[in-house]
Amino acid sequence: MGENASFWESLIYAHPTCTTWKQEAEGSIYHLASILFVVGFMGGSGFFGLLYVFSLLGLGFLCSSVWAWLDVCAADIFSWNFILFAICFVQFIYVTYQVRSVSFDKEFQELYSAVFQPLGISLTVYRKIVLCCDAEVVTLEKEHCYAMQGKTPIDKLSLLVSGRIRVTVDGEFLHYIFPLQFLDSPEWDSLRPTEEGIFQVTLTAETDCRYVAWRRKKLYLLFAKHRFISRLFSILIGSDIAEKLYALNDRVQVGKGFRYDIRLPNFYHVSLPETPTVQPSQHLQRNSPRQKLTGATNCDSFRKQ
Repeated sequence: MGENASFWESLIYAHPTCTTWKQEAEGSIYHLASILFVVGFMGGSGFFGLLYVFSLLGLGFLCSSVWAWLDVCAADIFSWNFILFAICFVQFIYVTYQVRSVSFDKEFQELYSAVFQPLGISLTVYRKIVLCCDAEVVTLEKEHCYAMQGKTPIDKLSLLVSGRIRVTVDGEFLHYIFPLQFLDSPEWDSLRPTEEGIFQVTLTAETDCRYVAWRRKKLYLLFAKHRFISRLFSILIGSDIAEKLYALNDRVQVGKGFRYDIRLPNFYHVSLPETPTVQPSQHLQRNSPRQKLTGATNCDSFRKQ
């Protein structure tokens, strides 16, 4: 303890204290450097936040170097400030290169602005998501099928970018899928990563459509590497399924003018007389949330319960 105390005492008291202070202030360059440091450390996060920080800190260190060279005439102060200026300059160039390299096609940029940016997803994370789908937007022509009931395997997850998809079961209309909605979120949610399945509904393009598709195995590998992306897709898929369930709920009518509400399964409320009746087939009562709702809307099965 004595040796440690003597070390700290020598470190603090070895240098003479200031007996007189300079009366005149330092030059304007020194104060400009200080202002740049204060403003620079107020920068935010992300690419543009880094550009803001490194640019202002670099200018601050450059001003300090000029001040040390002209006013203080101290080679060591000049050297350290100039080295820090060079580091900030290199970092600024590196971040600028990264920002330029993270560029997307128009459709992916619009998708980022509409879906991912409001959730605070950075461009670097979004780039991993885009690369997982090979940065490709698939075209589906009018009246062509994305999936056929009982035939198409569930091997991918797709997000509609433009157009409109009609969902039917046994030729009976269920609901539409609009842009920025997943095409197959109920089917995706109904299967575990190791399970396989086929579509129990038919998805047909009502107009020329464009969608982004992630292959099932490749997307699960991305989830395993980045848990944050896994939680992100879990939230997006859950929200999309809820929207589809409410879309079905608005069309469901259960006997004598009463409508079944999926939010309050033990209660009824009177619906408008013109509400169309939907009576899907009995055999659809399987695993998918889309299938569970259509099965629950059958009047006969509901009365038996």
